[in-house]
Amino acid sequence: MIPPEVEAKIIRLYTVERWPVGTIARQLCVHHTTVRRALVRAGLPEPARAKRPRLVDPYVPFIKETLDKHPTLPASRLYEMVRQRGYPGAPDHFRHIVAMHRPRKPAEAYLRLRTLPGEQAQVDWAHFGTLRVGTATRPLMAFVVVLSWSRRIFLRFCLAAKMEDFLRGHVAAFEAFGGVPRVLLYDNLKSAVVERRGDAIRFNPTLLSFAGHYHYEPRPVAPYRGNEKGRVERAIRYIRTSFWPARRFEGLVDLNEQAATWCSGQSSDRRCPEDRTLSVRQAFESEQAHLLSRPDDAFCVEDRVEVAAGKTPYVRFDLNDYSVPADRVRRLLVVRATETQVRILDGTEQVAAHARSYSRGEQIEDPAHIAALVASKRAASQGRGKDRLSHAVPGTTPLLVALAERGGNIGSAVSALLRLLDTYGTEELAIAVQEALQGGSPSPHTVRLVLERRRQQRGAPPSLPIELPDDDRVRGAAVRPHALHKYDPVEVNDDDRA
Repeated sequence: MIPPEVEAKIIRLYTVERWPVGTIARQLCVHHTTVRRALVRAGLPEPARAKRPRLVDPYVPFIKETLDKHPTLPASRLYEMVRQRGYPGAPDHFRHIVAMHRPRKPAEAYLRLRTLPGEQAQVDWAHFGTLRVGTATRPLMAFVVVLSWSRRIFLRFCLAAKMEDFLRGHVAAFEAFGGVPRVLLYDNLKSAVVERRGDAIRFNPTLLSFAGHYHYEPRPVAPYRGNEKGRVERAIRYIRTSFWPARRFEGLVDLNEQAATWCSGQSSDRRCPEDRTLSVRQAFESEQAHLLSRPDDAFCVEDRVEVAAGKTPYVRFDLNDYSVPADRVRRLLVVRATETQVRILDGTEQVAAHARSYSRGEQIEDPAHIAALVASKRAASQGRGKDRLSHAVPGTTPLLVALAERGGNIGSAVSALLRLLDTYGTEELAIAVQEALQGGSPSPHTVRLVLERRRQQRGAPPSLPIELPDDDRVRGAAVRPHALHKYDPVEVNDDDRA
């Protein structure tokens, strides 16, 4: 506001002195719009503004005619049409001119949608960034359900937006509400609507089975009509501004506990829009009696995935490997998973159960599976050692049988005899084994003593063990020496001796 004396001076200079508006503004150090407002308040006619000609003025009739025929024609295309007709202006200001002359639709009016207690709830997903779990970065999704009459909010966070998470959110919401609304309103998301052409809707068959189990009607909103589920949209905005900012939590479980506390506490203390005399808590208490009762049996909402077990006793599920018994490799198995547990089935038989991991690249093992595999490998190793001994020195088989009858350790005996075979050779070991059997002492220790005695009698130096590679094809190879009499004798001349 300007002082009254300045306003009086403006009126006097304009009416008596006939000063222009710009001159008055410069002399009194005020804005020209201030001068014009003072003149209008005094009842004087607003001074006409000098209208300068514009570059676009000759083309305005063409612009209006074209926009009347094609209201949605882009300004860029209209600019090219006008430029071809000689318009020399730049495209930036031309867009503003087109916006001034483009026909505008009248603003659409919406009816206020009212529902009865227990009649309807609205459902939607909301994205809240990502959450780091171990070495994995997973999306943090919020599943939100709002009772349309009382505005009671159910909030639950998940690490995915799959169908199983969608249904688990429903089950948890029904438990929190203590009942089921008669109608659940959905957006046209794939978990609810598989295909839609006009009014012809093909629902997700899993959702239809779930809705039939809980006796409610799934109802999608019309395409591009987000206002029809405005209650859940406003609830998500309320969550983003009231619950989420500066929120600290230790993992998903802690976050969901805080969300449940917020829904039953601060969120329920606000006023109910349907009845401002009630809080959301009070409205919800009266609405609970109108909800449908939940069925006694729960709907199965487990993840179900067919997986193939390869050469190793593990199956891959949700970025991690879970162990299975060694006898289930090379088979097609089925994983059934909840939020906390992973079960692995072979047909109808459960072969493994593990705690679920949401990290990446982890190996979740059952110690019994690994122990059984190690034991079978050791038994196989002993079997290969016995085969090698019996093939190289057939006499070792009765020695091992006699040792077993006395309660000896077969595994250590096989290992000891294999070391003696590598050190002394096949012929010496066969003689020593035969002598040990004849002496009634079927023991690797006796065989070793016989071999040492025979070496000393020959005056041979101590035998050094041969270091062989770990390749089983080398260690398991049985080498039988050939009889030398089969070869032609080598004749040595006197000249060769010289």
